[in-house]
Amino acid sequence: MGYPKDYRYTKEHEWIRVEGEIGVVGITDYAQQQLGDVVYIELPEVGETFKAMDVFGSIESVKTAADLYLPVSGEITEVNQEIIDHPELVNESPHDRGWMVKIKVLQPQELNQLLTAEEYEAYI
Repeated sequence: MGYPKDYRYTKEHEWIRVEGEIGVVGITDYAQQQLGDVVYIELPEVGETFKAMDVFGSIESVKTAADLYLPVSGEITEVNQEIIDHPELVNESPHDRGWMVKIKVLQPQELNQLLTAEEYEAYI
């Protein structure tokens, strides 16, 4: 699976796609493969604010649990209720329907510190 070129990536395997001042955040295809079948996701409340690389939630699979890190500083504007009810969407569609949260990006310059798709593919 190719990694979308218009996304930015963290070394902790999150992605962010920015549209204006809103960022959509999820985990990468590589991350969902490492986790295995996702069974539970814990996400923050709308209105909560996090700094770049703060833990904003957690994800559990049949094998393990992992923290979720916010790629850039932001305020949670929306939570993907669909993946809370159907966590398997993270496995089936990690870069699309399996998104976690939408945020208002508070420090756009932080995006420059994230990996491009090419850099992320080389990293994994």
